Amino acid sequence: MEDKIHTIESLLSEATEFGKTSFELVKLKVLDKTSDCVASCISRSIVYLLILAFVLFMSIGASFWLGDLLGKPYYGFFAVAGFYGLVMIVLRVFMFNWFRRVMGNYFIKKILK
Repeated sequence: MEDKIHTIESLLSEATEFGKTSFELVKLKVLDKTSDCVASCISRSIVYLLILAFVLFMSIGASFWLGDLLGKPYYGFFAVAGFYGLVMIVLRVFMFNWFRRVMGNYFIKKILK
């Protein structure tokens, strides 16, 4: 009888260790996926911010240049703003669902990698 109690205690002890090890493994996997997604998002954000700064300064330069051609500086800013408005409408109408699907697939691939 003593042998059975000792066997059950060792079995429970091993099951407890297995549970703790499994929990640690899940924590490490979640940490790996999270750090991969965050690192990817941060690096992409830096690139997008640099692109945004480039576009901003090019837009200001183009606005002043067009304003000089059109006679008044604010005409150039209106022209550039109108161009961006048209681009925004076209992107919203034709590419919004596509962009949302691409971004969703990107995050799913990163998480399931």
